[in-house]
Amino acid sequence: MSHDCCDDELPDGKIAVPEEVQDAIRTLIRWSGDDPDREGLLDTPKRVGRAWKEYCQGYAEDPAVHLSRQFEEVGGYDELVLLKDIPFQSHCEHHMAPITGKAAIAYMPRDRVVGISKLARVLHGYARRLQIQERLTAEVAKCIWDNLNPHGVAVVIEAQHGCMTGRGVRTPGVNMVTSRLHGCFLEDHRSRKEVLSLMGY
Repeated sequence: MSHDCCDDELPDGKIAVPEEVQDAIRTLIRWSGDDPDREGLLDTPKRVGRAWKEYCQGYAEDPAVHLSRQFEEVGGYDELVLLKDIPFQSHCEHHMAPITGKAAIAYMPRDRVVGISKLARVLHGYARRLQIQERLTAEVAKCIWDNLNPHGVAVVIEAQHGCMTGRGVRTPGVNMVTSRLHGCFLEDHRSRKEVLSLMGY
């Protein structure tokens, strides 16, 4: 993938924001009813451009890379591995509004495990893109399923959506819950009940 010179870092370490991006943000400010030449908004196009580069940095990575270092010496451990209450932030692809929530990720290892922080890194790798919650849930589960070859994977995500709380129906405090199960958690009722109970669902 080629990179435009406008994406180079400036001497102060900040990302250079292309003029066309700044112009687009100025147009949005103007269309929203404000003056992009107003003192408080003069640097806003650059700040917003850099912010969106950060919000969407997941496009520049392959989340599966975080699962490449695996450990086979687990002392015979073959029970549930669960990481829950993982906070994340994403943006919905329909209104580019924030999605803020938490995730629970579990897997039943077959013969290898990964460091627990890697599960959170997989989540963030997919969350830092324009998303819908259903796809985010499915992508995280599939990545772990495909790369760890476990007996089962379970992912539950609970989040609030800015497109619902800040616009439209304007109803704060409403959580959306999505889940994706693979392997034993999908096929075996007892395993499914156990993992969802430990996740708090």
